[in-house]
Amino acid sequence: MHADPPAPLAALPDRLRLPLAFDPARMAAEVEQIAAADWTPHFVRDNYEGGWSILPLRCTAGATHPVMMAVSDPSATVFEDTPWLARAPYLRAVLGAFACPLQSVRLMKLDPGSRIKPHADHDLDAALGQARLHVPVTANPDVDFRLNGTRVEMQAGECWYLRLSDTHAIDNRGSTSRVHLVVDCTVDAWLAALLTEAAHAVKHPTSTMPGGSG
Repeated sequence: MHADPPAPLAALPDRLRLPLAFDPARMAAEVEQIAAADWTPHFVRDNYEGGWSILPLRCTAGATHPVMMAVSDPSATVFEDTPWLARAPYLRAVLGAFACPLQSVRLMKLDPGSRIKPHADHDLDAALGQARLHVPVTANPDVDFRLNGTRVEMQAGECWYLRLSDTHAIDNRGSTSRVHLVVDCTVDAWLAALLTEAAHAVKHPTSTMPGGSG
């Protein structure tokens, strides 16, 4: 019996858990070494309440100002590692697991009691050639991530594709910060195959690859 052919990227679900997993304790240990002063408050203040900050690991080539390093610029074509990534060997190894071209890569921290308001990032759709992948570093059960009004349950160390051109919002009602490794990347043949594999697993739950939840 033949497997179903890969679905076109335009038909992907809005969330997919990918068949990649990383060690959250090792990631968290490196994040803990980052000085509090190195985090940059998110520059779009209208999008959130409370504390939401960024630590850039890859940025637009040549950027030196903290805010410009923290921006994910969809028009940029050349990216480079930041000094923070040089100090984080395990996070470098995590990024090495992604065989597609990497654009901006950031650690994004949402403080306890903070909220990211509903919004959409219109270019972040795999069908348009650019995807944003989330790898939770720290998580708590009181973080409520909503995509298209439905909750996305993500555990530390997992890797998720989220179609963030759709409306999404996050509330951290817990007592600890939520930190995600956020990887913006170009959708090449490798990533397209990974996404279609994950989508196939959602349609066929007997597959060994777990699918999205929500």
